[in-house]
Amino acid sequence: MGDKVYNVQFICTGNSARSILAEGLMNHLGAGRFRAYSAGSHPNGTVNPFALQTLAERRIPTDDFRSKSWDEFALSGAPKLDFAFTVCDNAAGEVCPVWPGQPMTAHWGVPDPTTVEGTDTQMAKAFMDTAITLKRRIELVMSLPLNSLAGMSLQREIIGSAGPALERMRSD
Repeated sequence: MGDKVYNVQFICTGNSARSILAEGLMNHLGAGRFRAYSAGSHPNGTVNPFALQTLAERRIPTDDFRSKSWDEFALSGAPKLDFAFTVCDNAAGEVCPVWPGQPMTAHWGVPDPTTVEGTDTQMAKAFMDTAITLKRRIELVMSLPLNSLAGMSLQREIIGSAGPALERMRSD
């Protein structure tokens, strides 16, 4: 009882694929310990159907996903964020709004599955590969002893020690 639920924001430019996948995976894997949200710096207004298909194949409900602006999370009454992860290189280079809670931030550059050209089968594979990469990174964060780490120590753990492991996993 009394265990903290960590609010996590996943950010991408369009909020249609990678950030949506990360939100769904974190909410599914971290139920009760983490609450994930996604947003885009320039949301395109639609969620990529392959992202929804990929989540559904992992038995993650897809009803409530929508492409939304990160500005929603800077408004009064927005959830206080503990972490904000950019999952695309474009969003990582942008100036983020000021969010309640001043979350710890890190960049998880993940290749964009929407740029893959080919058959539906090839597209589905690209989205599944992205989901697997994100799942591994999320599991790493979830495995950290968050309650016992102070702010700067926690940031070093997420970026520092997890960084090489994350890079090794990217090449898997």
